Amino acid sequence: MKKFLNVLFVILGVIFFVLILIGSYLVIADPYNIKPLLFGSDTSATEGSTSQVDKNPILNEKQEKALDTFGIDPASIPSEISPEQEACFVGILGQARVDEIKAGDSPTATETFKAKGCL
Repeated sequence: MKKFLNVLFVILGVIFFVLILIGSYLVIADPYNIKPLLFGSDTSATEGSTSQVDKNPILNEKQEKALDTFGIDPASIPSEISPEQEACFVGILGQARVDEIKAGDSPTATETFKAKGCL
């Protein structure tokens, strides 16, 4: 019984150590861009850079910041929406919500991921 408990605790210790290593890698390297979601972003540094450089002329600052938060580069979004793309958005989000977004409202995370295929 003593040997079984010794082996069990060694295995649990190794698993714990591997989880710590994986967690450290995810925090330091940030491959999934989760630091802004967990710790917030430094608004003083990002506001100055986003107000000077307009990454996409059809998006307002709030919409660009929302896309940055979700890990989407606003410069990769087309500067003009074709009628086919707008029809795709309407099919996924509905006409009322598309009109709200066109008026300046920012899309939610769910809407962004649902409509990502339209771009």
